[in-house]
Amino acid sequence: MAGPTTARRGGAKSSKSVRPRSGAPSRPARKPAGRPPGRGPRRGGLRSRLPRGRRLVLWAVAAVLAGGAAGWALYGSTWLRATRVEVSGARVLTPDEVRAAAGVRLGGPLVSVDTDAIEERLRDALPRIASVRVERSWPHTVALKVVERQPKAIVQDVAKGGRFIEIDGEGVRFATVDQAPGGVPRLSVESSDAAAASLRRFGPERLEREGVRVAEALPEAVRADTRTIRVRSYDSITLELTGGRTVVWGSGERGEAKARALTALLKAARGADRFDVSAPSAPAASGS
Repeated sequence: MAGPTTARRGGAKSSKSVRPRSGAPSRPARKPAGRPPGRGPRRGGLRSRLPRGRRLVLWAVAAVLAGGAAGWALYGSTWLRATRVEVSGARVLTPDEVRAAAGVRLGGPLVSVDTDAIEERLRDALPRIASVRVERSWPHTVALKVVERQPKAIVQDVAKGGRFIEIDGEGVRFATVDQAPGGVPRLSVESSDAAAASLRRFGPERLEREGVRVAEALPEAVRADTRTIRVRSYDSITLELTGGRTVVWGSGERGEAKARALTALLKAARGADRFDVSAPSAPAASGS
């Protein structure tokens, strides 16, 4: 009698599903892990479907087409042609003079403009130009950015009818003009017997550079008041200012210190007419 009862209980648990009690939520059946039905393994689209060699060919063709389009735009089309030359920075020189010396050929592709050659032509043809930068300004312009030399001293050339040669702060003679520019001192290298020894030792060009070195060291206001820089020897340079004033400068060395000492003396001794800054640590002023 006990056998059937035990079998019935065990069999009921194993063969029948247990229904949830009323009111309890039913749990959804779990689906096996994996990809959704009906879909195969993930693929990488066209890139994975095409062989690697064919992909490389497609990339190469695309690169060639892009390069060809760019080359045509730069060289073959009329969109990027050099049609005008723009000049900036010219003060004494005129824009037309700069354009003529540059010799830029218009109408060709802007990308083919040889900027280095243009810069070289400008420096050779116009010594007044200290530096120049040539740039392509897209889509149609060649820009010439000029910096002119500034005269720090002038030398009167008797052989050229008394015309004036302009010299910049580096001692470069860059232009000959009919009229002396205002505010620029005249440089005079003495050729007397007293200066003969210095001339033999250093030469006139070296002495001229020393005079320009002094002019470059002068403050702008003092340079404007300086009429003549007189070089008697390497270490005997004097300045002749407006109002009959004289400055003993000495050599061209320690120019900044001497310029500061002279500026202070001119303010402190306004009635003096002789100033000595050859020893800038002990400057002196004298005269009425």
